[in-house]
Amino acid sequence: MTDYTYYTASTLDGFLADPDDSLDWLLSQPIDEDGPFSIADLMAATGVIVMGATTYEWVLEHTPDEPWPYPDQQTFVFSHRELPLVHPTVRVISGSPAEHRELLETAAGELGVWVVGGGGLAAAFAADGMLDEMVVCYAPVALGAGRPLFTRPFDFELLETARNKAFVIARYRVVGARGPSQ
Repeated sequence: MTDYTYYTASTLDGFLADPDDSLDWLLSQPIDEDGPFSIADLMAATGVIVMGATTYEWVLEHTPDEPWPYPDQQTFVFSHRELPLVHPTVRVISGSPAEHRELLETAAGELGVWVVGGGGLAAAFAADGMLDEMVVCYAPVALGAGRPLFTRPFDFELLETARNKAFVIARYRVVGARGPSQ
């Protein structure tokens, strides 16, 4: 069975990016690349990457002279627009995550799916029953506004925490959507 993990960084007040989609708050924080919850460990367990159009466009805009950062994984970008394809492993798809479950799991093989973001896409995966865990690297920053970490009411169970330099990292199991009586 394919594991789906939303692995992301967030401010203490629950934002992925500021109102201008800047990640300056994140990129200025110290982290040990070989420390707990390292990106290398995540990538070794990842066969497919999924992201929304805004995330994809951010990567393209902020790394114009660099090669595609995920050449070893198939990347599926969820969008209703045409987007430039910058690497043979990148494919644009539209619709709900559930509509593409077989495609994603076949492409992942024995490995997992990394839901990069944003928060709306991660929430859509959770709503479709396709999000097992959420790993959030909390930075010691508050923005007051911006792109939210998660866009739907859901419950999570804390499984593990760690510290990696400036970040407190929390790993959660997705419990389910919050109902009106909860």
